[in-house]
Amino acid sequence: MDLKSAFKLFGKILLGIFLFLLLIALFTLTTVDRSPIDEQDFYQETFTRLDQLSFEQSIGDGWMAGWGKSNMTPKKPVDLVGYAPRGNYEFVADSSYVKSIVLSNGKQEIAWLNYELLIVHPYLAEKIEKKIREKYPQISQLLFTATHTHSGMGGYMPGPLGELAFGGFQEEIVAGIADKSLEAIERAKASLDTVSIHFRKADATELVANRFVKDGPIDPFTRQLIFTKKDGKSATLFTFSAHATCLSTKFMGLSGDYPFYLMKKMEQSNFDFALFAAGTVGSHRPLRSGNDISAVQEYALSLDSISQLKMTRYSTVKLPRIRNARLDLSLREPHLRISDDIRIRPWLFKKLLGETNPHMGITQIGNTLIISSSGEISGVFYEKWDQLAQEKGLNLIITTFNGGYIGYITPDELYDEHFHEVREMNWYGPGNGQYFDELITRIIQKAGN
Repeated sequence: MDLKSAFKLFGKILLGIFLFLLLIALFTLTTVDRSPIDEQDFYQETFTRLDQLSFEQSIGDGWMAGWGKSNMTPKKPVDLVGYAPRGNYEFVADSSYVKSIVLSNGKQEIAWLNYELLIVHPYLAEKIEKKIREKYPQISQLLFTATHTHSGMGGYMPGPLGELAFGGFQEEIVAGIADKSLEAIERAKASLDTVSIHFRKADATELVANRFVKDGPIDPFTRQLIFTKKDGKSATLFTFSAHATCLSTKFMGLSGDYPFYLMKKMEQSNFDFALFAAGTVGSHRPLRSGNDISAVQEYALSLDSISQLKMTRYSTVKLPRIRNARLDLSLREPHLRISDDIRIRPWLFKKLLGETNPHMGITQIGNTLIISSSGEISGVFYEKWDQLAQEKGLNLIITTFNGGYIGYITPDELYDEHFHEVREMNWYGPGNGQYFDELITRIIQKAGN
């Protein structure tokens, strides 16, 4: 072959490679949709659904509550989930638990389930709910929560991305967690007894910061429900917005991070049972002195002390009324971006991640409104929601990881910043800050009417 022919052949090969790559790009990539979110059909669909939403509700003669837990630590090491893939944990720093609180007014019953996991994946939630409802169909609402530890166990997220980045998938892990969930519910129901309920709020400003905007807005408050039986035994459902990321990214032990040590401290002092549910953790980091176990314990001790010493609100939840509903959310097409204006196509997103189960659980117990989100909401929105709730005579608690995961919900003005929360982890496109801000505002207004 002469030189001229060789150049022609080389050119054809390059052209073929270029056209092949172009075809792949056209098939797998598309542009970001920046059209105004409030003009979209899905936006109007969700608000119409909210306007028409009916609550299951009742007023009983008094409050009853019970609590229980079960150890769900795997029998052998599995992959750690959080930060970046790290492989199997090398030791157990502290065991992983599923915890439950069951609340009843004698006519209606709801239950919280809490996991020392990064998230509660929709597949896992579905398996757990099926198992529990087979035995306890009378529970009107199951509320999933997680501590959001970044040193927890994996094995419960199916799909290619679950395999690559979130600890793989093992059906026996899912089955084991479901079994332990039922066990925790059984123990909670077996301990049901008359209780009084109190709401407590405290200012922990010195322990949390905005992790992307220096001196940026934060939600600094701890929020608690406290259940006290006639014999003096008590339990608390505790929320806070700091990410459970005190431990080093190189830590190779299984651990619940600061929420585990906070619950342990509470159960050694003021409560017989403590459950930590991650609050509006988007954009929030813990202000801790170090990243080893001793520093984590110190942080947990400080948080426990502040929750008692810096109270800003304490009230009794008197009226034994329960109202609850599920609001399914319609969203923009998936927007997992690879650059400012390029995203992977929706079919590829669904192939990689599967179903995300976008919804909100809405629960009202007496004058306390609890919104349970499947989106990782940023706490920077919380102040205005809190103020509105107070105007409506409501205590407000927002939790995340309610049996679904739709990525981060952050302020829209940050959408084009190069933070992982708004690039890799903001999954449903621009405008979601406005969308969820208005959504939660309307939920508070509806609950307060």
